[in-house]
Amino acid sequence: MRRSSAGELVPLVLEIEATFRRNNAERKRKLLHDITVALILEEAHFFESSSSNSPTSRESQTTKFETEVMAEEQPRRVTLEDYSSTSVLQFFTSIARPEVQAQNITYPDSLIQLIQNNLFHGLPNEDPYAHLATYIEICNTVRLVGVPKDAVRLSLFSFSLSGEEKRWLHSFKGNSLKTWDEVVEKFLKKYFLESKTTEGKAAISSFHQFLDESLSEALERFRGLLRKMPTHGFSEPIQLNIFIDELRPQSKQLLDASAGGKIKLKTPKEAMELIENMAASDHAILRDRAHIPTKRSLLELSSQDTLLAQNKLLSKQLEALTETLSKLPTQLHAGQPSPSSVLQVAGCVICGGAHDSGCCIPTEDTTHEMNYMGNQPRPSFNAGGYSGFQHGQQYNQQ
Repeated sequence: MRRSSAGELVPLVLEIEATFRRNNAERKRKLLHDITVALILEEAHFFESSSSNSPTSRESQTTKFETEVMAEEQPRRVTLEDYSSTSVLQFFTSIARPEVQAQNITYPDSLIQLIQNNLFHGLPNEDPYAHLATYIEICNTVRLVGVPKDAVRLSLFSFSLSGEEKRWLHSFKGNSLKTWDEVVEKFLKKYFLESKTTEGKAAISSFHQFLDESLSEALERFRGLLRKMPTHGFSEPIQLNIFIDELRPQSKQLLDASAGGKIKLKTPKEAMELIENMAASDHAILRDRAHIPTKRSLLELSSQDTLLAQNKLLSKQLEALTETLSKLPTQLHAGQPSPSSVLQVAGCVICGGAHDSGCCIPTEDTTHEMNYMGNQPRPSFNAGGYSGFQHGQQYNQQ
């Protein structure tokens, strides 16, 4: 590592060393040429004195310089150990530092915090276009003197990605991403798959107006589909044809009436202005006739409130009944007489035994009782009159 005039460390680059060697070789070649010219001049001015000198010495000196020059021109052999040395420049980020005119750049902490509150996690339900739009909107809130917009976006884009997505961004070659367009291209190619593009185009081409949807609502929903798929490839005339063809007959009639004939006979600009003016007008006129009236909706809302109130009342009654049933075993246990309060019976009043009167089993012969029960007078039945009357006559005769 070497230090620059500013004092900061500058890594040693092998290309710079090769350039230095080439420059040094050129300098020595020029020096060799100057020496050769000087020798020729010396030989011309002092021919006699130079003839006594040995020409071998001059040739050896020239050959020495030529050998040094050829050695300098050959490239230096770089080994794997040289590349693994810490003196070789190492890159820890794929995004190159943008060149700006400002000497010092300081980004507010609130800006970085706001970007980190809208991280992109790479989930299937996340929209990369929406993430880029939000990120650009946040970066546009800061203006720094001498710093372009793209420089701010390049410097802070890694803060908008979560762990795995940030590692993916740094997986490219060091300082290989030099422009904001290159970063956007890599990002969309990674997280906006071709299947999403196909689905977005299918959603646009199959658009249609709903039964209870006004023209303004349908227009806003159609524009939302276009924003969700910026690479749909549909030109503005094709977009207008898709939108107009899939409107309900009532909406088409209103547009044709406002166009004074047929709206498709207008230019794309005129048709778009007409649609926007109609969408900004009274929304109630563009409602479908089959839409449910407002009074009925209010009645349905009241019925729902009534059902909710009834359910709430039933819930309270069930809670009260449950509480009562839970207390019932305790009340029954409290109402049972204690053994001390039971009346003690001295003995059986029938047989005089030590048991209770209700448990007495008579030991006498029950034949008389059975005969008595079997010989009871039975009332006679008279088909011609009331049985009670006949029974009373017999009773009087006896």
